[in-house]
Amino acid sequence: MDRSSKNRLNLRHLPLFAGGTLFDRIARTVCRAECLPRKELYEAWEVARRVHRRFCGGRVVDLAAGHGLLAQLLLLLDRDIPEALAVDRHIPESAALLGAELRTEWPWLDGRVSFLEKDLEEVALLPDDIVVSVHACGGLTDLVLERAMAAGCRVAVLPCCHDLRRADTGGLQGWLDGPLAVDVTRAARLQANGYRVYTQTIPGDITPKNRLLMAEPVR
Repeated sequence: MDRSSKNRLNLRHLPLFAGGTLFDRIARTVCRAECLPRKELYEAWEVARRVHRRFCGGRVVDLAAGHGLLAQLLLLLDRDIPEALAVDRHIPESAALLGAELRTEWPWLDGRVSFLEKDLEEVALLPDDIVVSVHACGGLTDLVLERAMAAGCRVAVLPCCHDLRRADTGGLQGWLDGPLAVDVTRAARLQANGYRVYTQTIPGDITPKNRLLMAEPVR
């Protein structure tokens, strides 16, 4: 199965997820909603698993959230997370459909997930938050990191669409390819601002933009 496919999962794909694992249950829910590309399901799942292993508790704030699947997956993985906020300048109409399907399978999600159509700069963050973002394009990833550092939040980003004309490469392009230089510089900036950095990757067959950067303030 091509996990990088941008085709939407739908009812015809239900037999692909016939098992009893949490992932299979989530995937069947996504299939019933018929609104999410297969690639986005696997990206969100792989990021959520890794964030869950590293960070526990606190509100989840998903910036540039799209359908808000990552935020809701983190709630399913960690019942100690009290609530999740999914923020985007434009929330897809189908996000409500996906959320309804998830609540049908897990009724306790009701009232614990909020969607907010707003610029990322306008969202109030708290020190106990876990700020997450999957493929916030170009400079949006830097904005997510800046907002998290300003509030002293834990943060996890999966960057994409590096804008090498505007991004800070740290002068490393003589040694590293441009996008990698940008991400290394991002990690260094987090460290310089008092953060402990964790670098991982999600499987490359899902997306070549697979570098996961996680960090938490050293308290």
